[in-house]
Amino acid sequence: MNLQKEPIKLTNKIWYLGEIGQYTAFEEREAIGEYFVNNQWEDDYVMDDTAMAYETDEGLFIITGCSHSGICNICEHAKKVTGTNKILGILGGFHLFDLDERLEKTVDYFQNNNIAQLYPSHCVSFKAKAYINQFITVEEVGVGLEVNI
Repeated sequence: MNLQKEPIKLTNKIWYLGEIGQYTAFEEREAIGEYFVNNQWEDDYVMDDTAMAYETDEGLFIITGCSHSGICNICEHAKKVTGTNKILGILGGFHLFDLDERLEKTVDYFQNNNIAQLYPSHCVSFKAKAYINQFITVEEVGVGLEVNI
């Protein structure tokens, strides 16, 4: 199986972002389990974590998986790939669980980038959602959700 490391423009408005780079100091990758390669076990840093970006006339809407590479790293990578600096919103997992410095810096990042539409789903604890909601409204996510941009 070949993994696609490079970004690909899938349609005139949708990007597959490819392998996410390291842009922030507070979202360093951590090993999440191990995988077996070349007859040995190695730490899995989930380098194949990726996301998608939808380009609108008003900016980007980012759709994530679990965000093991860091939600802010994903946003910065999407900006770099698309050449668009405005992010309208984010839907998906943010990989935030604890009330810690990483969460605080993530909220700062969201605010500094004027990201107003947040739809955190899996991989975000209730405590993290409640903390974010103190600063930026957290939208409900569930079956049947329709986001109109």
